[in-house]
Amino acid sequence: MNFDFNNPYTSTRIPLFARNVVSTSHPLAAQAGLRMMLKGGNAVDAAIAAAAAMTIVEPVSNGLGSDSFCILWDGKELHGLNASGRAPQSWTPAYFKRKYGNDAAAPPKRGMDAVTVPGAVSSWVALSERFGKLPFADLLAPAIEIAERGYLLSPVVQEKWSAAADELKGLPGFAASFLPWGRAPTVGELFQFKAAARGLRAIAASKGQAFYGGEIARAIEKFSGQNGGSLTAKDFENYQPEWVKPIGKDYRGYTLHEIPPNGQGISALIALGILDQFDIASLPVDGVDSQHLQIEAMKLAFADTYKYVAEPLSMAVTPAQMLDASYLASRAKLIDMKKAQDFGAGNPVKGGTIYLSAADEDGMMVSFIQSNYMGFGSGCVEPEFGISLQNRGHGFSLDAGINQVAPGKRPFHTIIPAFLTKNGQPVMSFGVMGANMQPQGHMQTLVRMLDYKQSPQAACDAPRWRYNAGLEINVEAAMNAACVQSLTARGHRMEVINDSYQDFGAGQFIWRAGDPKVEGYVAASDSRRDGQAVGF
Repeated sequence: MNFDFNNPYTSTRIPLFARNVVSTSHPLAAQAGLRMMLKGGNAVDAAIAAAAAMTIVEPVSNGLGSDSFCILWDGKELHGLNASGRAPQSWTPAYFKRKYGNDAAAPPKRGMDAVTVPGAVSSWVALSERFGKLPFADLLAPAIEIAERGYLLSPVVQEKWSAAADELKGLPGFAASFLPWGRAPTVGELFQFKAAARGLRAIAASKGQAFYGGEIARAIEKFSGQNGGSLTAKDFENYQPEWVKPIGKDYRGYTLHEIPPNGQGISALIALGILDQFDIASLPVDGVDSQHLQIEAMKLAFADTYKYVAEPLSMAVTPAQMLDASYLASRAKLIDMKKAQDFGAGNPVKGGTIYLSAADEDGMMVSFIQSNYMGFGSGCVEPEFGISLQNRGHGFSLDAGINQVAPGKRPFHTIIPAFLTKNGQPVMSFGVMGANMQPQGHMQTLVRMLDYKQSPQAACDAPRWRYNAGLEINVEAAMNAACVQSLTARGHRMEVINDSYQDFGAGQFIWRAGDPKVEGYVAASDSRRDGQAVGF
């Protein structure tokens, strides 16, 4: 790909060119990964070290009680790993109706009844055992040091930390862990998390066993019981991540790969399959026609995703049916270039998150995402080991349907890593974090790179829109005002938003420039967060 490296958008970042690269949304985590490569480790070792460090330096988005997913190229083929949490054995619709009333539609947003068994730690162990080079304990050493000695708070993380304090201060363990002086730390103030250092040491020494059935699992069971939850050590002991085959869709000579359901990655594939019916490159990159087409394609994708995607065994249709070329062509015909529409689902049946990426000169590339879901997740923090727990259980429904809660079931999931190949060979590991912004970010940045030849950093920095529901679109303040006005005239209900972190996600991109031992990679890190791409 011959990118145009002239960046037309305001940015605080420049592309990084190197043979060994780590790109994350916090510099200390990127450096943690790079340290592993300098010790002789590979991209998987770097990704695990960075992920562990991220639980400490960006706790607004993830923690030791997170879920995660990964797509990686091992030098020969792609692998997918689903480490999303499963419901405790006690969870049924009746369990929640008894506690929260018959009118409750979903498990609560916060508290222990929002927590499924966290999968992130299991993903670190599984990746290390199958693909890592360094001892597992070495990978967690940087995170342990950061948690023990502390770090100075960065601006974007501090802003989100402070914003969450009032809502979460009364939840079990939150204030003691994250409001050390009765308030959120300020920018440049030292924050230490010694309890999480203990947790990381136990995980490192036991290769994760302490978390899945050992002392940490027992501590969480006790903490859960004391605070109205029903998680047990047995729930943790029974948990295993799942190796999966990524699903893919061709677009402009490349193939985008995503983790299959229970995640929403298929949304990006559907949207690109619809856009493939149009000559979008003939339209001005930031013009109204290009943006309108992308918005309408994304709406069509979400209409099907929200109706059909759940735990695979609960789905009435298959990903292959949802991605069928003739079906997507029929969906594309529904788009009216002059009018915004509120689409329903079709019938494809015939008859708070961190993302990081790492790549090394031997060709291994890792696309990894980890999340507590909404900012600080459940708001509950087990105090002995500093386990900040996700709230993924809120993604279940209590009503009959494909996403109804059940023991051991996984909820509909928003976090999705992505990977791009061409002719079966690796091209880019990338992701854009941020709830339902993620598939929208995948689509928007790929269109910019593949249709308009914008560089990864320019595609990352470009203003974004975010589809919510119906005709409602959020748009960054930096988007061309004339384009916003024209989209409004077509019926889109546009709201200009100044908070880029909260509404428009943030990405990390590593594009393979050629032979990794010769040309290496070009990496980009999103200016919407505190991140950095580093390498050598």
